[in-house]
Amino acid sequence: MGKYGKKNEVSLNPLDFNICILGESKIGKTTLAKEICEKLVGEEGYLHLDIGKEEGASAIQGIVTETVEDWAKLTDVVEDIVENKTTDYPDLKVVIWDTLDELVILAESEAIRLYNRKNPDKKAETIDAAWGGFQHGQEKASEMIIDVIWRLKRVGVSSIVVGHVKKSDMVDAVTQESYSKVTADTNKKYFNALKNKMHFIGLAYIDREIVKEKTGRKNVVTKQDITVNKVVKESRVISFRDDTYSVDSGSRFAEIIDRIPFDADEFIKAMKDAIMAEKKKSGKSDKEIKKEQEARETAKEQAAIKASEDAKKNKIDIERNEELKGIIKEKFLALDKEARTVFKNKMTEVGVDGFTDVSETPTMALETLIDFLDNM
Repeated sequence: MGKYGKKNEVSLNPLDFNICILGESKIGKTTLAKEICEKLVGEEGYLHLDIGKEEGASAIQGIVTETVEDWAKLTDVVEDIVENKTTDYPDLKVVIWDTLDELVILAESEAIRLYNRKNPDKKAETIDAAWGGFQHGQEKASEMIIDVIWRLKRVGVSSIVVGHVKKSDMVDAVTQESYSKVTADTNKKYFNALKNKMHFIGLAYIDREIVKEKTGRKNVVTKQDITVNKVVKESRVISFRDDTYSVDSGSRFAEIIDRIPFDADEFIKAMKDAIMAEKKKSGKSDKEIKKEQEARETAKEQAAIKASEDAKKNKIDIERNEELKGIIKEKFLALDKEARTVFKNKMTEVGVDGFTDVSETPTMALETLIDFLDNM
């Protein structure tokens, strides 16, 4: 094989894949996500983000959660995890985003704010008017959502996205026949953008067994028995695949089971079975697969450490940079000619060309220069 291209080896770890849990309000999505995480990574291995006005964690005892009321708080949380993964969050493996609906609201608000800051003379009040219209505002918000999820993914933190559902009327593109479909209760553009990134989408709903029951009365015109529909049995279930396309679930794994009971153990088993069925296509022995997985986990951990270090090293805080620039200039003016030469060499070493514009200079580089000045 040439310089580019290699055979992909499927990971056995379900949390190496992106997971989405959709369901009706109050069906138990958040509790299910919590139980899945606790069973896979323990109480220290996950963080639930209670986004916007969701308050999904308020009635769940013991859930590890953080309230995220706006995009600024969300950014603070993500940056803190990314930059301090190895020190403050060594056991964190997965973040629960609860819910997608509220995450979209926060992202839209921030997308509008960013547009208005960039275009003070033609401000937008709605996402439809921002970034040139024609759904470019929604595209910007979608990119922001995917970006924060992927920032965590780069430091070894996976995501479980929780969302509500609604029933939508659809029209078949070929037959033009109308039908109903249960799908995410958010703008289709946002859901499709996220859906394409998910490996497992489980849709939770109430499965009802309905029978016709006689009322003992007859229609006065037709003389037929009058019947009513009665629910005789109902249970919570999760659909991973629906061949009738009436449920918007799905999986990238071909061997995923169609439907399971609403249960964390069953959810985990469904993912693991689907993954293993795909992995077995490699023809490798169980011993080879286990050894390969151990090597993968080690490499993933090392890559996460490097990504976290790079994030901290390359972070740019413009306000802090301006403050540091003033301190450096003041200290530099106090140096003699020989010391200034030494300092300029240090600037080259840390990659700082000058101080006219520090908006693209990593803040850590400027802090390194101040430490160097203090010790000269």
